[in-house]
Amino acid sequence: MRRILTAATVTALLLGTAPAHAASRPDPTAAGDRLPRAAHHLGRQVLPERDGWAAEGTGTTGGAAARPERTRVVRSRAELVAALGGDNASNATDATPKLIYVDGVVDGFEGPDGTPLSCADLADPEYRLDAYLAAYDPAVWGRVPPAGPLEEARVRSVANQTRQTQLNVGPNTTIVGLRGARLTGLTLMIDRASNVIVRNLTFVDARDCFPAWSPTDGEAGNWNNQYDQISVRRSEHVWVDHNTFTDGDNPDSAQPTYFGRPYQVHDGSLDVTHTASLVTASWNRFTGRDKLMLIGSSNTVGPDVGRLKVTLHHNLFDGVLQRLPRVRFGQVDVYNNHYRLGGDDFQYALGVGVQSALYVQNNFFTLDAAVDPADLLYDWGGTALTERGTWIRQGGGPARPVDLLAAYNAAHDPDLGADAGWTPTLRHGPVLPAPLVPLLVGPLAGADRLPV
Repeated sequence: MRRILTAATVTALLLGTAPAHAASRPDPTAAGDRLPRAAHHLGRQVLPERDGWAAEGTGTTGGAAARPERTRVVRSRAELVAALGGDNASNATDATPKLIYVDGVVDGFEGPDGTPLSCADLADPEYRLDAYLAAYDPAVWGRVPPAGPLEEARVRSVANQTRQTQLNVGPNTTIVGLRGARLTGLTLMIDRASNVIVRNLTFVDARDCFPAWSPTDGEAGNWNNQYDQISVRRSEHVWVDHNTFTDGDNPDSAQPTYFGRPYQVHDGSLDVTHTASLVTASWNRFTGRDKLMLIGSSNTVGPDVGRLKVTLHHNLFDGVLQRLPRVRFGQVDVYNNHYRLGGDDFQYALGVGVQSALYVQNNFFTLDAAVDPADLLYDWGGTALTERGTWIRQGGGPARPVDLLAAYNAAHDPDLGADAGWTPTLRHGPVLPAPLVPLLVGPLAGADRLPV
């Protein structure tokens, strides 16, 4: 018998959702809130079968089994910390299933009593940026790493901020946003915390108050920072779905220049590092950011070999500059994503790093006229990738298929090989022809597109 798919069913399949059962009831929570049926259903959803690397083996269920006393609605940083276990220092080890709904804005720079905090409030008494700049100016200090009391004060300041704005997430957790939910100025740290789901949230401005000057990073040095919006480390089975990642009204492009280099205050949107693996990132929207997704943090051959398995599908990369993603070691499946790229600061899309195995299929690139398709790939020490089915629309012209790898090899040496050495098998639903990707990903990717 042929199965008839309605428009609603097709949309549900594409979004990885299914209609809530008619008998579903509002979900009781410890806070006494009563959630609408759609929100109740969304929080209890698990990753669909075969939906990327996070579906391998036992799959990813997050906090779907949470009991009422561990089902919370949170509206502040203090409530989020409490829902995650009660003590930010130990929450990473709380493996009890927990289901957390975010309502409104949760600000990482909110003190225990709700008072807004500034970077100055988190600074060590011995740290001042003007003194730091005067002490470590390369014209005075030279091009050696900073050392001494001011650098030590900066490091203590970073420790203060980490305790405040980096929130630790334990295993067996689902965090889902209600309509309009925003996490601002904070990092979700998923470290040694497998089986985690994060959905329908807008992440805004995870700023670093105390960037480090690294004079040996590149030919001219760089300012480095350490706070991602989501960081996945030493964890497995993580599903990041239908979120929006942005710097809001505080982009790196608006920061000053010190020592001739941009004073960057933001790191990645979603980094997967330190032996993490089995991650699916789907239907997310990344907009107006510089560094997005680092998969593998070091070129050192060691524990990362055989790890860092990540799937990226139906994501929108909009007005972003690099690491879309940048990959080391991992088998990374990148399919049916839409890239809208351009501007003077654009660097590259797909970074082919050491022993990486990127499989890139049926993606669509909308490019400014100045972006050369040959520059969408960047060789970070890799040797090969599998790339097929790419379409490009450039400078308002007609969409056309492009052999991205051939374009890269014609313009750059050494050539990259055409076989990453593996073929993905974990895909939920059909792989769409690339020309259809913008039609679906544009309206459906990002926060507030799911029924809640």
